[in-house]
Amino acid sequence: MSVISPPKPSRAPEAAQPRRVGFSQRLGRWDVKLSPYLYVSPFFLLFAVTGLFPLVYTAYVSVHEWHLIGGQGDFVGFQNFVDVVQQPRFLTALRNTFSIFLLSSVPQVILAIVIAAVLDANLRAKTFWRMGVLLPYVVAPVAVSLIFSKLFADQSGMINALLGTVGVDAIRWHADPFASHFAIATMVNFRWTGYNALIFLAAMQAVPRDLYEAAVIDGATRLRQFFSITVPMLRPTIIFIVITATIGGLQIFDEPRMFDQLGQGGSDRQWMTVTMYLYELGWGAQKSFGRAAAVAWILFLIIVLIGLLNFAITRRISSTGSTQKPKRGSR
Repeated sequence: MSVISPPKPSRAPEAAQPRRVGFSQRLGRWDVKLSPYLYVSPFFLLFAVTGLFPLVYTAYVSVHEWHLIGGQGDFVGFQNFVDVVQQPRFLTALRNTFSIFLLSSVPQVILAIVIAAVLDANLRAKTFWRMGVLLPYVVAPVAVSLIFSKLFADQSGMINALLGTVGVDAIRWHADPFASHFAIATMVNFRWTGYNALIFLAAMQAVPRDLYEAAVIDGATRLRQFFSITVPMLRPTIIFIVITATIGGLQIFDEPRMFDQLGQGGSDRQWMTVTMYLYELGWGAQKSFGRAAAVAWILFLIIVLIGLLNFAITRRISSTGSTQKPKRGSR
């Protein structure tokens, strides 16, 4: 006979002990929380050293009487700003800056969109043409300025020689204000149009191809597809290009400074920009770092205001276009 053993008495459930978290687990949690901030910290540290600190220090210099040789002087408050605004040369430089900016930024954006549309088509040797439009961007600005200054020379320039063949009188590129602004804007467009075209090209390639296929079925032409599909889909990219062109265009320095051998913006300062006037105040005859810093801060505030205005206008246009509902057809 088999003996059946009596059942063992069941143990009472032990009280749940708190689970201890090891050092490696705590380290892993801190790694998950802090690692994203550590990854982006080099940018913010570099920005604080090269961007934020100079901006704050320039504001400190602008409210002092500061000489290049004598160093820091007395605290003058906003007197440097008042003196700069009252100078006729500053107003001339501000007018020249806006004129060159408008002559360069508007055609630049239009040409960049057109070039991007051509590159987006079925072309042979696409890589060659895309690298070709980027080539002017990698050329040094000084080299571009020297070449274009010779092309737009008043007496022996190739542009005036070509205009003479069609019966147009020679243009005084270095004497007439508007002509000099146009020549300098041509340099800017030569360098930056291809770069912006590649940005627009990347945005065009992200447009769903189903939209173009539906438009072809509906009988839309290439021109109709461009204005009804491509341009509306490029609104965020256009906002980006306009804002960056505004920031860069208002800080133009290399092209106008190298447009002639003297580098002073012309005999009557007819193409002197704000940055050139800033350089003249700080390192010219006056050697006034206080006034130069005041000009830098005025230019910074102008760029911020125009950038915010551009962003508000383009964002409103973009939101209006995206929220517009299609009209229902009559039943």
